[in-house]
Amino acid sequence: MAVVGRVALFALTALSHVLRPPFYARELGLALLNIGWLSLPVVGLTAIFTGAALALQIYSGGARFNAEAVVPQIVAIGMVRELGPVLVGLMIAARVTSSIAAEIATMKVTEQIDALVTLSTDPMKYLVAPRVLAGLIVVPLLVAVGDVIGIFGGYAVATGSLGFNAAAYLKNTMDFLEPLDVISSLVKGCAFGGLAALMGCYFGMASGRGAQGVGRATKGSVEAAAVLILAANFLLTGAFFTL
Repeated sequence: MAVVGRVALFALTALSHVLRPPFYARELGLALLNIGWLSLPVVGLTAIFTGAALALQIYSGGARFNAEAVVPQIVAIGMVRELGPVLVGLMIAARVTSSIAAEIATMKVTEQIDALVTLSTDPMKYLVAPRVLAGLIVVPLLVAVGDVIGIFGGYAVATGSLGFNAAAYLKNTMDFLEPLDVISSLVKGCAFGGLAALMGCYFGMASGRGAQGVGRATKGSVEAAAVLILAANFLLTGAFFTL
């Protein structure tokens, strides 16, 4: 419980700094680049292969009940409401959370954070707030890109290997998706991005001394981010399911 309290206080402090000046535009820009643009390749590859595999699995399962025609609808809702946000969140946890934790933990070990305090610069404002804000802004965009690429992966397999008509596939996809599906996907992306960045920053700032401390902080940040993303996904899915 003590750890939960420390994480909650850290999150509240970080969010308060996100909303209050001064703002470090350069640090925010670098965080946006690292979390967003540099994550596009892994997000795109993950999404396209997931969408393609999902189409094959749905077609194979649907064939048992003569329901092969549901492939475009199920691929669309599966990617947008569930697989897209979760897979992007986990990829961000693997790639970005570990990077943030290792970077901040190394700064702590080498006393660079102490140097910031000596220079009257708040580490929460300079190191944590830009990364959290970047996660909140850019991960929903990555989720949107992942959703589109995942649906395209299913489309490519369905039209190239399973005999679906391209125009009919796209029409069924667009007709089946509802605004709430897209909203839930983007809200999940925002929550997952914030959690991933927060865990990286928290474990980095709480790191122990030495190389072992950096290693433990990096490992712990990824584990915590992944578990929290899956837990948040369950809670958000339940919340949107009741709407």
